[in-house]
Amino acid sequence: MDKAALRRALIEERLNLPDRLQRSDQLQQVMRIWLVNRPDTVIGAYWPIKGEFDPLPALHRWKEDGELLDEPQRRRIGLPVVNKVHKTLTFHAWHPGCLMEEDAYGIPKPKDTEVIVPTLLFVPCVGYAPGGYRLGYGGGFYDRTLATLQPKPFTVGLGFTHGYLDDFEPEEFDLPLDGILNDNGLVWPV
Repeated sequence: MDKAALRRALIEERLNLPDRLQRSDQLQQVMRIWLVNRPDTVIGAYWPIKGEFDPLPALHRWKEDGELLDEPQRRRIGLPVVNKVHKTLTFHAWHPGCLMEEDAYGIPKPKDTEVIVPTLLFVPCVGYAPGGYRLGYGGGFYDRTLATLQPKPFTVGLGFTHGYLDDFEPEEFDLPLDGILNDNGLVWPV
């Protein structure tokens, strides 16, 4: 199966998972536990589309948890904004209730918030494979962004168990992620 057909099949399967909400709850828990000992104070994420896991509730709780510490940390969350010319992403500050507008692809993005540089970046996975490789939507936005982002953030893919691809062959420009989480826990590194 070619990558375009594989993407379509995985997205269709994800949209039709009968227990997607339960899987989402499980991945929210996995994510929150995984974040407990992370030193990051600026995390980049994404606005969920096409049945993707929504990381924002767990990140909002992470942000609130930071405010309850003895020495409160100013934790920040960023969402991607597409640069259509360079086909890269920048991350703009997001919080629940902030003004949003659609980007060039119809995906909500923060409106008029400052650019922030994440030290940890959660990346959506249509599919994922051993070695930390992910199958995205095929636009290459994350790969191009990660190739230029300095300092390079720690990258973690998020997806459901159905997206595991045992025989996925990455292409030469595919950059492996530092970790992958799914609704069963840590998938990569093992």
